[in-house]
Amino acid sequence: MRFSYKILFCSIFIMAVSFGVGGYVFVGDVFQASLEREMGQAKDESSILQFAFETAALNIPSKYDMLQNSVIEEIGANLEKGGQGRLLRLLDERGVVLYASEGFYPDTALLDCIRPNTRAWRVISQDGHYYIQTGTLVTTLDRILYLETMRDITAVYAERTRGFLVYRNMTLLILIFSSVVMYFLSSWLTKPIRLLTQATKKMTAGDYGYRAREISFDEMGQLTHDFNHMAGVLEENIHKLQEEIRAREDFIAAFSHELKTPLTAVIGYADLLRSRKLDEEKHLLSANYIYTEGKRLEAMSLRLLDIIVTKRTAIERQEEKVESLFAYLKEVYGEEKDLLIVFCYQPGIVWVEADLLKSVLINLIDNACKASKSEDTVEVIGEKTEEGYLFSVKDHGVGIPAEECKKITEAFYMVDKSRARSLNGAGLGLALCVEILKLHGSELRIESIEGEGSCFSFLLTDKEAEADGEKKECTTGSSFGGGGLLLSDGPRTNRTL
Repeated sequence: MRFSYKILFCSIFIMAVSFGVGGYVFVGDVFQASLEREMGQAKDESSILQFAFETAALNIPSKYDMLQNSVIEEIGANLEKGGQGRLLRLLDERGVVLYASEGFYPDTALLDCIRPNTRAWRVISQDGHYYIQTGTLVTTLDRILYLETMRDITAVYAERTRGFLVYRNMTLLILIFSSVVMYFLSSWLTKPIRLLTQATKKMTAGDYGYRAREISFDEMGQLTHDFNHMAGVLEENIHKLQEEIRAREDFIAAFSHELKTPLTAVIGYADLLRSRKLDEEKHLLSANYIYTEGKRLEAMSLRLLDIIVTKRTAIERQEEKVESLFAYLKEVYGEEKDLLIVFCYQPGIVWVEADLLKSVLINLIDNACKASKSEDTVEVIGEKTEEGYLFSVKDHGVGIPAEECKKITEAFYMVDKSRARSLNGAGLGLALCVEILKLHGSELRIESIEGEGSCFSFLLTDKEAEADGEKKECTTGSSFGGGGLLLSDGPRTNRTL
C-alpha cells in the first residue's frame, strides 16, 4: 500500500474514532443533564403532591377515627385532575392499590425501596414511552400510605436519539470532506518521497547524475538535500572507481608493452647468437643489447616492487638531519661530468624514513638530469618554511606540456617515450615518488614550462606540526608558486658544484 494511502486511512480512522467517542460523550452529557433536570422536577412534583394530599386529608370533616379508602380515592382523583398529564397511584400499608391513574405502570417493585423520610425513584419504559417513577410515604390520620407518581420523559430520550442521528450525519459529512482534503494533503506531504523514489530508480538504471528535486524546507527537504549530497559523493566515488579501472587497464597495457619491447630485443639477439656464428664485434654488440635490455627489465621490476611495497607497508619515521641527506646526494652525484648539479639548502631536521626519502630525491634528480641537455644546471634546494621543510629539484631542460603534468605520475606514462627508453626509463620513477610521499603525508608538486624547464617540489611537516594537525583533523599545505626557486634571505651553506 502506498504511504500516502496509509496516511489517508490512518487519518480517517483517527477522525472517525475521535468524532465517534466525542459525539457519544457530548450527546450523553447533554442527555444526562436533561435527565437530571427532569428527575428534579419529578421529585419536586412528588413533594408537592405529598403536601397537597396531607392538606386535603386534614381538611376533611372527621366522621371517622381513620381515613377511609373512599376518601383516599376521592383525594387521588382530585390531585390527578389538578395537573395535566399527571399520573399517580395510592397504596395502603399492605401494598393494596387504593387509587391509580389510567395507564399507571402496574409493577409495585418500587415499594421495597421506599423508606421513611426518603423518596425512591426509577426510570421505566412502557409502550414505547419513558417515565420517571417516584415513590414516598404519606402519614396522615393514623394511615400510612404509599404515594407514587409517573412523569413522562420520552422527549428527553427522543432528544438523545435525534442528537446521535444529527451527530452521526455531521460526522459522515465531515469525514467525507476531510477524506478529500487529506487525500490531497497526503499526496503533497509524500511528494518528496515519490521524488526520492524516482531518483533512486534513475540512479539504479545508471543515471548517477540525476538529482531529486527539493520542494520543501522541512525534514523531508533536508532528507532530499542529504540524499542529493550522498548521490553526489556516490557519483564521485563511482567516477573514481571508473578512473581506477581505466588506470589499471592502462597500466596492464603499458606494462605489457614495456615488457614486449626489451623482450623482443633480448629474444631477437639471443636467437641471433644461437642460430649463427658471429664475429667478435657483432657477438659483443648482441650480448651488450641483451645485457642492457635485461638490466632495463630488472630496473622496471624493482621499481614495480617498490611501488607495491610502499602501497602496502607502513613506515617507521625518525628525525633526520637535512645535512646528512644532502651529503649523501653530493656523494652520489659528485662525479657527474655532463651536468652542473647545484645543492643549496638550509640546515634543519625532518621527520622521515631516510632511505625512502633518498629514493625520492634520487628519482627527481635523475629525471631532471634526463630532461636536461649537456652542461645544463640542475638545482637541488632545501629551505625551511613556516609549514615545514621544502625540497625542490629544478632543471632548465625540455619542460613538460601543461596537459601532461597531471599524467606523468601514472605508472609507465612517459611524455617522450623514445627519449625515455633511450635513457633506460620505464615511467615508474615519479609513480614511486608519489607513493612514498603519501606515506609521509605529503604530495608532489609539479611546475613546468615547455622549453624552459621544470620544478618538482614537496613539503615535509615537522613532527610537532604533524601531531597538531592530527589533533585538529586537518591537513596542512602550502602553495609553491611563482617559479618555486626563490629562497628566503639568509645564509646558504654547503654549496657544491
